[in-house]
Amino acid sequence: MKKRLLSVVLSTAMIASVLSGCGSSGETQAPADTQESAPAQSEESAPAAAEDADKEPAAEASDEEVTLTVLAGQSTTDAGIEDMIDEALAEKYPNITLEWECVDWGNDFQPKMQQYMQSGLPDIMIGKAQDVATYAPQGILGEIDSTYLDRVLDAASANVTIDGKTYGLVYNALYQGVYYNKDMFAENGWEIPKTMDDLQAIIDDCNAKGIIPFASHMVDTWSIGNVTMQFAMNDVFNNDPTWGDKFRAGEVSFSDSKEFQTAYEYNKLIFDNTYPETFSTEQTDCDARMVLGEAAMKVSGSWSIQNFLDIDENFNFGIFPFPNQTGDSKLIFEPNITIMTSASSEHQDAINCVLDVLTGDKDLAVEIYDYTKTAAMLKDVTPTFANPSQADIDQYAADGMIVDVTLGNNQLVWGGFQEENAKDIAAWLQGDATFEDALKASDGRVDASSAN
Repeated sequence: MKKRLLSVVLSTAMIASVLSGCGSSGETQAPADTQESAPAQSEESAPAAAEDADKEPAAEASDEEVTLTVLAGQSTTDAGIEDMIDEALAEKYPNITLEWECVDWGNDFQPKMQQYMQSGLPDIMIGKAQDVATYAPQGILGEIDSTYLDRVLDAASANVTIDGKTYGLVYNALYQGVYYNKDMFAENGWEIPKTMDDLQAIIDDCNAKGIIPFASHMVDTWSIGNVTMQFAMNDVFNNDPTWGDKFRAGEVSFSDSKEFQTAYEYNKLIFDNTYPETFSTEQTDCDARMVLGEAAMKVSGSWSIQNFLDIDENFNFGIFPFPNQTGDSKLIFEPNITIMTSASSEHQDAINCVLDVLTGDKDLAVEIYDYTKTAAMLKDVTPTFANPSQADIDQYAADGMIVDVTLGNNQLVWGGFQEENAKDIAAWLQGDATFEDALKASDGRVDASSAN
């Protein structure tokens, strides 16, 4: 996903006051909302903006050119949005240029951040909400001005606020669970499963009828890591939200936790009920097989919607949470694109101009949401793409059955822990390690499990 860098000469006589009209760079107050769960609003039900949300900072005219460096850790849906942002920024603030470095978030964002922490951070970093918990305590992230936070859903700031200060601007969100072929479910009389017995009955019927139960692309270890956290959210963290702290305190372990072992073992359930070439199948091909009716379900996230609709804009799909042992699974919500800034940047006013465009240009926001097929985190902005799973999302939201996966990702971080666990799970599934080996390896990297 690495993109080209825009080469622009930075003016040497630049002063920070040139762009002071783009907003204050002083300290901000955190939003009043501190709830722990995900916002119940979906794309279709975002609340109206506050009265002053549409007010834009007055930008002073300037001939001084400013180049801001951006490290963008992208999900599979995101490649290309940088061009949309460049175009919108050039229209409103033509003197500001973004120099992009786009990398794969799952594999390359954390190593790049470690590299830049030694040499100096970019002006803007785009990651995920969980990255705030990793980097804000180190004092390297700048606070986000309340002017721009006021344009975002209040609950979206809960997990990027530390000690009353907000260090990330959550721009969009993904939902995670089991995508299912609605037409196939209707034709076979399958009801949405709430228990493992319900799910097993569908799997058995699929196998009896020659239908592949699950589409899966286990060649991508990030996918294994993602679904494992989905499983853990509903079997571990919903019942014990401090499991990660207990793990680091030596009170629990993977080798002794039946709940976490169950989460790991669900990967075997999928492996045993997908096509044999799952470890050589790329995501695009996997999603195509789902759309073409070769599989009934796929444990995934909103990033698959882009592929589904590119292959068949009329594909009729829904989503439900992967069942847990207690029959009370919740649909998983993940804050995705999260904008962070460098605390030491010399161009905070120019950064605020970028935040102004991102949060104030509703046409740009809709363009990005429609392209990425994701949920809006900006107030009073509604994507226009058709989402057949929206009715399911709305129902789970109305029933209070949505949980924010940031809880699990903050307890057990991705970089250096979840991603390494996923590699061990892959080795176990392919017969290169035992299940006990995978559990022991997870216990052995306890020091890497926390952001701090």
